[in-house]
Amino acid sequence: MPFLHSLVAVSRMMRHTPHIGADLPPDDTVRLDAPDERLAAASTGLLDGDFKPVSELLARTRETAWWEARDRYVGWLAEQHLIAAGRSGPRDAPGRSWLDTWWDADPDDPDLALLHAEIAVRGAWRTGRGHVARLHDAGPQVRTAAEAAPGDPVPWRIALTRARGLRAPREEFDALWAQAVARSPHHYGCHVSALRFLREDPASPPEEYLAFAEDAAERVLPGSLVNALPLIASYEYLLSGGRGADSYIDDAVDRALQLSAWHERGDREPAEVRNVLTQVLILRKRWPEALDQFRAIGIHATSFPWSRTGEPLHEFLEMRTGVRVQLASTVRLTARAGGPYA
Repeated sequence: MPFLHSLVAVSRMMRHTPHIGADLPPDDTVRLDAPDERLAAASTGLLDGDFKPVSELLARTRETAWWEARDRYVGWLAEQHLIAAGRSGPRDAPGRSWLDTWWDADPDDPDLALLHAEIAVRGAWRTGRGHVARLHDAGPQVRTAAEAAPGDPVPWRIALTRARGLRAPREEFDALWAQAVARSPHHYGCHVSALRFLREDPASPPEEYLAFAEDAAERVLPGSLVNALPLIASYEYLLSGGRGADSYIDDAVDRALQLSAWHERGDREPAEVRNVLTQVLILRKRWPEALDQFRAIGIHATSFPWSRTGEPLHEFLEMRTGVRVQLASTVRLTARAGGPYA
């Protein structure tokens, strides 16, 4: 009998998997950490040293207090710079980048200062045992970015990330957090950085960062990304081997599902939240909802959370296929292929 059950299950999967999720974007169209249309258009000339469209876009985010996009844009630009620098290799002659050209044109630009701070801190995290020294060295750049744009919360998100890497005392965290919320009480990036500091603080029990996330989500409007903070906390809790928070996790998932429904499908802004939500749904074996989130994600795979378990794009595509297989295994063998479940 066990052999027969296995044979039926395999037959179900072979029959129905091609039809379940057939409306998902093909594997070769999915992009990892792709920029939105504005940033994609502005960054087309960077390889030729044309920084002006990017500088104008970042200036617009600062002038209009479009902090979530500003944070996302700065992170993407810093990542592209670090990837290009790593690709050149230590033996290559250092070439002039679009950042150098920008520096020559306007060394006091606050948006350039912010980029330098992000590159310094993000790059420091990648140096293994030497990251603490490099994070110390990044201090002046972070301070310069904060002073150059006094109302901008993004330098304080960078400062919180730096403090986490330095294992800063709680008093320093509290001071940085106060500066961040004074500039933008509901900035998603600052909240995520603060959550991660609390999670890694040996003096902070899991109950503290879980409560921090829930309290933050209670204070924001329905479309705010901060509604996803309990989901991020739940994911970190599950990965750390936490047990006994089922009610909290299920409430966090439901809140994140509402947030996802609030945004248009395929929207780049909530893409990272949707990717985390999908992985948590998979961990909770909520297969139909996971498939629906893959539809909402569209082509926008993100490094977090998939990099936690392997090469991110590969993991995203493997998990997407796995969800389709799981759903196919639940369909009757005699059901019409491509039926209402598709």
